[in-house]
Amino acid sequence: MTIAGVMSGTSADGVDVAIVRIAPGKHVPKLKLLEHRAFSYPKALRNVVLAAMDAQSISAAEMARLHWRLGEVYADCIAQTLAASKLRASLVGVHGQTIYHQGAASPYLGKPLKCTWQLGEASCIAERLRIPVISDFRPADMAAGGHAAPLVPMLDYTVFAHAKRNRVLQNLGGIANLSAIPANTSADKLLAFDTGPANMVVDALMQRFFQKPYDRNGATAKRGIVLQPVLDTLMRDPYFVAAPPKSTGREQYGAAFVDKLLKLCGKARGEDIIATATALTAESIAHAYRTFVWPHLGMNAPLAAATDFIPAGGGAKNATLMRMLRERLEPLGITFVPIETFGLPAEAKEAAAFALLAWLTWHGLPGNVPSATGASRPVVLGRITDAR
Repeated sequence: MTIAGVMSGTSADGVDVAIVRIAPGKHVPKLKLLEHRAFSYPKALRNVVLAAMDAQSISAAEMARLHWRLGEVYADCIAQTLAASKLRASLVGVHGQTIYHQGAASPYLGKPLKCTWQLGEASCIAERLRIPVISDFRPADMAAGGHAAPLVPMLDYTVFAHAKRNRVLQNLGGIANLSAIPANTSADKLLAFDTGPANMVVDALMQRFFQKPYDRNGATAKRGIVLQPVLDTLMRDPYFVAAPPKSTGREQYGAAFVDKLLKLCGKARGEDIIATATALTAESIAHAYRTFVWPHLGMNAPLAAATDFIPAGGGAKNATLMRMLRERLEPLGITFVPIETFGLPAEAKEAAAFALLAWLTWHGLPGNVPSATGASRPVVLGRITDAR
């Protein structure tokens, strides 16, 4: 079955489309990436998406229009990818654009409540392409008591689990999240959670100081000096010490967090502030590894399995961030392995994950990993929209 997986992440920089061939396997499905294309959001659209994410109030009309406009954007991106590759897909899995995600319950109108919301009208895609579309993957897990995140661990286990080596899959999108897969284990034994911000804070600061959407190759951070007292203060954020399962997003590391960081930095140079924000990503990941991942993998035991660290997402292209991560993790005996070694480019991984989740849903199979999300049970994810 050939499936188009579509992802637009918390960085809100654009859309990734992965065309994936998936077939049943002996223990797990077999995946082959056939095509991947990345599309940038037009500037005006990105500005509206970012404004909606950080808005304290926004009109219902604006949200409705954005929801339908994103559906048309996703349909365009899929159509262009299929036409360019001369492939045909029989199913689409679209994540949508997260506008709000609250993985932990808080009181609302007299009742503790979790909620998550992804925009992008699936009917636009189904009608345009005449292909069944699976969307809204997160609510079913949340309704079963989970955080609705992370959902990529199902792909991580399917593609990367190994009999003799531990594998840590680190995604570096707007938010950083990891999947820790012990050697020779089942999917229900993996550990996965959001470690904190990845590119989100850096991107916001680059726009503010340098009018650029992101720090290309980490060049700006490379010119700066990490403000260690600021970093130490930021690392006292309660989220970093909270035990998994846990998830986070722009609600926690968006505009208000950036303002807090800037206040701590005072009159420091822009380059130093970017370096400090980049170091926050590296240090929060290293802290998560030492605190939660290391014991989960059994690394205190004799003859512990070797561990591969496999980064993906846009942050994997940030040389300064990768250097900071190596400085913190390689002394622990971790081997850095490029994700491309496995035939899956870093930029295509999350889109491919939603192709897999769509395949599972189409076949009535659970797509969440309760040990990662905290759900009470495995559940079938998503809603099917079929305009055929």
